[in-house]
Amino acid sequence: MRLPTIRQLQYFVALCEHGHFGRAADASFVSQSAFSTAIKDLESLLDIQLVDRTNRQVTITATGQEVATQARLVIRDAESLVEMTGDRRLPLTGELRLGVIPTIAPFMLPVILPKIRKSYPDLRLFLVEDQTAVIHQKLLSGELDLLLLALPFDLRSAETMHLFEDRFLLAANAKTRRVSPDNYRFNRLDAESILLLEDGHCLRDHALAACKIRNTEKLSRFAASSLLTLIEMVDADLGITFLPEMAVGSSLLKSTNVKTYQVDEKSHRDIGLAWRKNSARVAEFRLLGDFIRNLRMKR
Repeated sequence: MRLPTIRQLQYFVALCEHGHFGRAADASFVSQSAFSTAIKDLESLLDIQLVDRTNRQVTITATGQEVATQARLVIRDAESLVEMTGDRRLPLTGELRLGVIPTIAPFMLPVILPKIRKSYPDLRLFLVEDQTAVIHQKLLSGELDLLLLALPFDLRSAETMHLFEDRFLLAANAKTRRVSPDNYRFNRLDAESILLLEDGHCLRDHALAACKIRNTEKLSRFAASSLLTLIEMVDADLGITFLPEMAVGSSLLKSTNVKTYQVDEKSHRDIGLAWRKNSARVAEFRLLGDFIRNLRMKR
């Protein structure tokens, strides 16, 4: 059985990413004619059309998109094999592509990245920040190696490692009359007084579940598209919200009148790592998880 070469797969992935034969060939440091020949040879080998070609654009077929996903995984496994058997045998060296959700990145990354760089200077860490569903898909397609995210979330074909609990805190303008922070009662909140992120952000779902928000009449009809917007709305006393404890002391809260207050200790989200099942780098990922967990314990 003839198999595709890694180079053919790399070229095809580049074509998917650039959507143009010329740009993909340039990115692959090869002539356009050689690049086009490699793609045609791949199609011939697989006996399937991967690309619809016109004079102005390139469209990846549905089957081509599936092939691209598998190609990324094959390429990543080959890279891991080289790293594992080459000069870089120490853990947490070489390239690591990490996906992080927006409700963790601005709080944890400034704390942990300098320490990771100091302890593992040969680790080349590439970061992608996006919503959970997006980085999960990138993980499955091979575009990312590891995720730092909040749980629970339906992570098919992935394994997880729990790091720590991140409690939810009540957040309100320091002079608000919407709530008495020292005598907080959910049933005393006015209608539409709770501000949350819009649908698609797992922080919304986690806050609803962890803080036991079942009465939707308490939720504002307005939702924030980002944490920054949410904090600005609370700062303007348009409502109250629930923020993760890791937000305390962050730059997002500085220069605002937003204060945080403890509520029920059971109200929390779980922070963890996730990677593809059967990944060859599980030991490394767990080592990084232990490193992050120990940093948290020292705070």
